[in-house]
Amino acid sequence: MESPFLGILALLALVLLVLVTGGVGYLTLADWRDRRLQENEKRELRRSTPKRR
Repeated sequence: MESPFLGILALLALVLLVLVTGGVGYLTLADWRDRRLQENEKRELRRSTPKRR
């Protein structure tokens, strides 16, 4: 017979796994978005500055 304590621990472990996975996914997406914005800003800055000869 399974102990209720083990069931609660398994459920808690699953919830924590989902939360940590979601957090890592969010941070990865935010980092990708920030890098893309920085690259676009650099490109725009290069286009807008006059070239020196």
